[in-house]
Amino acid sequence: MQNLMTKGALAALVLAGFGAGGLASAPAAAQGVSNPPLVIYGKQKCPTDSDGNEIVVCVRRAPGEQFRIPKELRELKVTPENESWAAKGAANDRVGATGIGSCSNVGAGGGMGCFAQAGRKYKREKQDAKADQRAVDAALVP
Repeated sequence: MQNLMTKGALAALVLAGFGAGGLASAPAAAQGVSNPPLVIYGKQKCPTDSDGNEIVVCVRRAPGEQFRIPKELRELKVTPENESWAAKGAANDRVGATGIGSCSNVGAGGGMGCFAQAGRKYKREKQDAKADQRAVDAALVP
């Protein structure tokens, strides 16, 4: 609705005598239009108009990133929903294991495996908390 009102107000200004020529010659930033940076890959050239007057902001990325999901959209944490099938298969290999280092109540030394699993889980949680704190600190620093 607000976009429609903005277009109506713009049309009223043009009809009131400001003319289309003065409005069209204004830079894009003055018209309220913001163009996001263009992402280019490898040795691609940043496009310009035929006279070279237009300035286009380009972000260059590695050629191997061209057909991947953009970094901004990738999820960094591995959750059960986005865990790889190889990791799920490796987890199934440990089902039913007994003995030393297995975290089971069957066999000698099964409790040692539980302690090792708890230690790995604690280390992973601390790393995640530290990464979250770094992200918060980076967002606060201008």
